[in-house]
Amino acid sequence: MRRILHCTGSPTNDDWADLSRLYARGALEALAAVPDTEHLVVDVSPDGTWRFPDSLHADALASAQPCDLQTALSRLAALTIDVGVPQMFCPPGLTDHRALLSVLGVASVGNSATTMALTADKALARAVVASAGIDVPDAVLVRRGDPLPDVSTPVVVKPVDTDNSAGVHYVDEPADLGDAVTDALARAGAALVETFVPLGREVRCGTIVHGGELIALPLEEYAVDPVERPIRRADDKLARDHDGELGLMAKTSDRAWIVPVDDPVVPAVHELARQAHIALGCGHHGLVDVRIDPDGRPWFLEAGPYCSFAPSSVVVTMADSLGIELVELFEHAVDFALESGREPTWWKR
Repeated sequence: MRRILHCTGSPTNDDWADLSRLYARGALEALAAVPDTEHLVVDVSPDGTWRFPDSLHADALASAQPCDLQTALSRLAALTIDVGVPQMFCPPGLTDHRALLSVLGVASVGNSATTMALTADKALARAVVASAGIDVPDAVLVRRGDPLPDVSTPVVVKPVDTDNSAGVHYVDEPADLGDAVTDALARAGAALVETFVPLGREVRCGTIVHGGELIALPLEEYAVDPVERPIRRADDKLARDHDGELGLMAKTSDRAWIVPVDDPVVPAVHELARQAHIALGCGHHGLVDVRIDPDGRPWFLEAGPYCSFAPSSVVVTMADSLGIELVELFEHAVDFALESGREPTWWKR
């Protein structure tokens, strides 16, 4: 019997905590079908308390006894966990809490804290993939106190380390650049002012190590429009309903769809995704956002190499369209995490 620990919540704020629990609830329900496996949960709240709830439903979270970090670490060390599944999306969750699993001697599904920290910094990630020969749009890094860059519009201004398009602006008038940079710098210590890649199309491509090979998955394409919606915005991804419940906006067929495997853009995007997976040091899975210009040339935008193993997770959706079901994908990810001294033949392309 394997004991799987799902690490959920967020020490940062309620939005990150709710997003984590939304995906993790879906994963726990789906992964109940994995044989010979016990799923446990440790949840972190923005107030710094830790809980070990029976589930991630509101009543279970509310009834779980809160504890401090020292007590939580003692309980974690005593649980005899085989594998941890990081289900946290805030910056500390992507990095510090993954590293904590390593300190506790627990194998972690997915990618290391080092890779997650690298990909969470858009400027670093683009520099790494560019050094591997992958096309990236020209960009200027702006820090607080720097003068506005002398760039030609249109550009895309983005905080260097936020997610879900928070603080991202499409700027087509020079007079609007200052406000966009100010907003981005209010959310992060630096901002990228990136040359706008005209549409084209926008897709994501996941990669997984499966059967000893690095596989690029079917693409997921997103609804964008050269005039009305030149980039994906925050409200294209997440929104709260009238009851305050967080929901996923990019999961309906009018906003996102799987690209047919015989689409002419697929080979070039697959090659980019495989190269990025290797350049960024990804483990079991990777995920990149790609802009395709009117000539069909793909450009790396950013990487977000995580998978929650919920049915709505994009890597799960892509793998399923290839015939790799969620439980099989998860079992391969767990095996990958548990292997020691493996020979990574998939690096040798």
